[in-house]
Amino acid sequence: MSLARASSAIAYPDRFYAAASYAGFGGSPTSSSSAAADGAISRFPNDVALLLYGLYQQATVGPCNMPKPRAWNPVEHSKWTSWNGLGNMASTEAMRLFVKILEEEDPSWYSRVADTKVEPVIDVEMNNPNVESISPPEEIYPETKTISTENGSVLETQDKDVIMEGLGSVGVYDQWIAPSVSGQRPRPRYEHGAAVLQEKMYIYGGSHNGRYLSELQVLDLKSLTWSKVETKASAGTFDPSSAVSLAPCAGHSLISWGDKLIMIAGHTKDTSETVAVKEFDPYTCTWSSLRAYGKAPVSRGGQSVTLVGTSLVMFGGEDATRSLLNDLHILDLETMTWDDIDTVGVPPSPRSTHAAAVHAERYLLIFGGGSHATCFNDLHVLDLHSMEWSRPTQQGEIPSPRAGHAGVTIGENWFIAGGGNNKSGVSETVVLDMSTLVWSVVTSLQGRVPLASEGLSLVASSFGGEDILVSFGGYNGRYSNEVHVLKPSHKSTLQPKAVENPVPDSVAVLLPMKNTTRDVVTELESLQDGKIREIAIDNVDLDPLKNSDESTERLILALKSEKEELDAAVAKEQMHTLQLKQELADAVTRKTDLTKELQSVRSQLAAEQSRCFKLEVDVAELRQKVQTMETLEKELELLQRQKAASEQAALSVKQRQSSGGVWGWLAGSPPESRVNP
Repeated sequence: MSLARASSAIAYPDRFYAAASYAGFGGSPTSSSSAAADGAISRFPNDVALLLYGLYQQATVGPCNMPKPRAWNPVEHSKWTSWNGLGNMASTEAMRLFVKILEEEDPSWYSRVADTKVEPVIDVEMNNPNVESISPPEEIYPETKTISTENGSVLETQDKDVIMEGLGSVGVYDQWIAPSVSGQRPRPRYEHGAAVLQEKMYIYGGSHNGRYLSELQVLDLKSLTWSKVETKASAGTFDPSSAVSLAPCAGHSLISWGDKLIMIAGHTKDTSETVAVKEFDPYTCTWSSLRAYGKAPVSRGGQSVTLVGTSLVMFGGEDATRSLLNDLHILDLETMTWDDIDTVGVPPSPRSTHAAAVHAERYLLIFGGGSHATCFNDLHVLDLHSMEWSRPTQQGEIPSPRAGHAGVTIGENWFIAGGGNNKSGVSETVVLDMSTLVWSVVTSLQGRVPLASEGLSLVASSFGGEDILVSFGGYNGRYSNEVHVLKPSHKSTLQPKAVENPVPDSVAVLLPMKNTTRDVVTELESLQDGKIREIAIDNVDLDPLKNSDESTERLILALKSEKEELDAAVAKEQMHTLQLKQELADAVTRKTDLTKELQSVRSQLAAEQSRCFKLEVDVAELRQKVQTMETLEKELELLQRQKAASEQAALSVKQRQSSGGVWGWLAGSPPESRVNP
């Protein structure tokens, strides 16, 4: 497989507009495309002209927003089909693909556009393996060279005549490259946090020789220049009283959120009981402590934190007592509220230093990680709608067990690099197609290289419309502060999905009288929704109409076909109307039944009300009888007391009479005189 040189003396989008002008498409964002296809058709075969037209519209207008033309307008119908087939392809990708197809059709187009000298660099891969270079005769161009460094990594250099800066120096696919960086490099470290914000990679914290770090470093991805950010503490928006300095930490997570960075969790020297959330503002260079509500998770490090919509999903990690965790918590960034999630199914075993990713804003994937004694290579999936864990079957080249690795997603692809297995570092970089759960190896390195390290960071950026992976740091027996970049090729990471856009024969009526047969032109492009589309124009044979009768016959056939489609649509609507009428009749029947049932319930309710009234009358009578009985009981008690008093009085009189006779006898008085004085 050879690489061909492409013109890049001018950058995008000017390079695209120059190509569009050469192809006959006006060459400016404001140019009209009404006659664009005619200019391109006169220069290229019909299938190529239609493909270039669709790419031009996608690059200058965006996704197709025009209604589908009628079948009796074959030219406009073919143009619409070519444009609409590109779906949601990004404008920058459409520009790059336009230039690539033009270079395949006319390799020397740029040398004829203007008198400007072409300074080609390695850019695109050509289909013809025999082509070594495309340049004007008797001109020599500097080539990109690849050399090995002392630590086994790969370094790409260029001759001094070719000026390429930043990520533009990455000219090969699926190979890790150690580019030349400037500025003062950060201290070697691992278990740090990394995130990309405004085309800059921020590095915070980490560990070196058992000591936690606290400086914030930034790498400008355009110029690959390091610089240190002088930060200061500030009272947070949600917690005005928390103006504290940021403590050194490691094993934390750094997330890009809007135009700010969110730092969450991590190990520190002075541990807290719960997870802390900090915010960094790159415009004011200030750290703020954010107040979170709800039940905050226990303090930890080595967890995974994944951004899903407007929420952060945290899983696992290791707490301050070195106890492994497998709990799940969600932080709503809009309300700053923690939610402790109860899941169903079998969750992953407790672990730390694993990798996590989200697919389709619904499925959380957990891969690998380690306990105190072993490393894992299992894959678990959590449905964030039903909160149910599952362990699907992995396919392809399943990675070896590892922990301390780093991962980043690009579309539906999850790239994972680094890690270790308690014996050595893992040297291969792998990718998982999250839609099919198929693993494949991107590249593998030899020896103890920085990329075969634990605790490294991995982020994704882009340059010239192509994705770039950037890694930093790590530990594999020695600490690293090196930067490595990799440009993933679409062919090695993504499976093509064919979308054929055949050109109808009726297009030949208004196109030049020329029969062409082309092989399939395939280009795999990464769309904004993360899917891949293969644009294929396959064996197009445009036969001109012989006379007007044949044209009229085809027009009649097209009208009949459209009439059949309309009749089918009308029949479908009639069937739908009948279904609605049947549903309405069923609803009326159900209403009648419910009305009868309601009347029956009302009758039963009236009977129950009458019964309740009778019971209330009986209760009132019983209450009156009870009151009468209470009165009688009181009168009886009074009579009993009076009787007892009378009996007591009679007894007293009798006792006095008996005692008076004895004393009278002793005094010499006769009983009669005492009784009747």
